[in-house]
Amino acid sequence: EHAVLFAAGLATQGIRPVVGIYSTFLQRAFDQIIHDVCLQNLPVVFCMDRAGLSPNDGATHHGLFDIAYARCVPNAIAMQPMDEDELVDMMHTALEHKAPAFIRYPRGSGLGTAIKDEPERLEIGQARPLSQGNDIVLWALGPMIQDALDLSDLLRRRRIVCWRRKCAFHQTARQRVATLASQVQPTGRNPRGRSSLWRFR
Repeated sequence: EHAVLFAAGLATQGIRPVVGIYSTFLQRAFDQIIHDVCLQNLPVVFCMDRAGLSPNDGATHHGLFDIAYARCVPNAIAMQPMDEDELVDMMHTALEHKAPAFIRYPRGSGLGTAIKDEPERLEIGQARPLSQGNDIVLWALGPMIQDALDLSDLLRRRRIVCWRRKCAFHQTARQRVATLASQVQPTGRNPRGRSSLWRFR
């Protein structure tokens, strides 16, 4: 709680604080996140380690709730990188963004992806295409992107061509529905039977 409140105070003085903390422990500062950072729209960056399941650390260290609570906080964006290079891009984007930002990443080593010389400022609220197809659309987030790529390659060997996208969960509900709808269009499939896809809030 003190770390988040202290970061909020620094941000009011023109400093760009970065709060590095385990995802599960950041839950204890939820009140400070809302009232002292996000409602004030202060540019604090939260780097959330051990997002998702955290093997060998025990139940108290699993960061399972951060997506749910980060998405409902006002003025904030939330991101999850697929590899080390995208993590650098997201850190650059968060530090350039003039509002609160959450970056979540799992425990463990990365993929070994090379980091480019100059980071890219990402377009907020946009899913990014990785390949195009006309049979199935796969959306994935963070480290699950590699699993989606592997699945896409497996399906391609069975003559099913996937449209692969990196998912952006830092969108408004309206943006997410528009993004999903626009990406389903190329497949010609009717998404109405999959209502669960549309119930993001």
